[in-house]
Amino acid sequence: MKIDLIISADDIKKDKVQEKSVVVIDMLRATSVITTAMNNGCLSVVPVLTIEEALKISSTNRDKYILGGERKALKIKGFDCANSPLEYKEDLVENKTLVMTTSNGTRAIKGSIGAKNILIGSLINAKAVANKLLELDNDVQIVNAGTYGQFSIDDFICSGYIIDCLLKNATNVELTDIAKTSHYIYTENQDIMSFIHYASHYKRIKELKLEEDLKYCCTKDIIDIVPEYRDGIIKVYDKLYKEKTIV
Repeated sequence: MKIDLIISADDIKKDKVQEKSVVVIDMLRATSVITTAMNNGCLSVVPVLTIEEALKISSTNRDKYILGGERKALKIKGFDCANSPLEYKEDLVENKTLVMTTSNGTRAIKGSIGAKNILIGSLINAKAVANKLLELDNDVQIVNAGTYGQFSIDDFICSGYIIDCLLKNATNVELTDIAKTSHYIYTENQDIMSFIHYASHYKRIKELKLEEDLKYCCTKDIIDIVPEYRDGIIKVYDKLYKEKTIV
């Protein structure tokens, strides 16, 4: 199993994801939102690139859809929710479809089309993602959504933790230099909250007084599902990862 890493949505190249098992990470906060919503009973998530596309989809049956997302970390006018995972509670999302557009995360998901698998990863479901990768037993490309096309500390250290979970349980793993660096950063900074305060994205969320989002998104392994993007829709296709289990 070879593991590589892409540092932002703007750096995705088709040949780097083709036929790989991709893990898209935007831990602050899109992939944390998706994972939380699906864990709370959301039927599916439709990621789109534009506000106009999201509004068009939801207009076909407004009772069926929830509109969620952000621009510059702020709620979009006319949307039901912003990009805070804490908003996506069971009584709101259960049996609904979330149509979502964000500045970084949904671009990273769409940019990964062509991969063999596209998994949704974050700290809150990291071990479950690693378990799924062990089951798939394929070369892995971790895609960091980044922040407006730039490298993001938070996504990078989250990648390092997922790699750490894999290395503890897999054999014959080969890391590229950037994947080794991500893993090293995690092993030297396992208190995630203490490390990511250097991140520009962290500072933006603090400015908006979203400290509870930060605490939640920096919590490891509180959800054991892995949402997966297929044919335009994100669902949880398989909740059981029987072959190998990370403990």
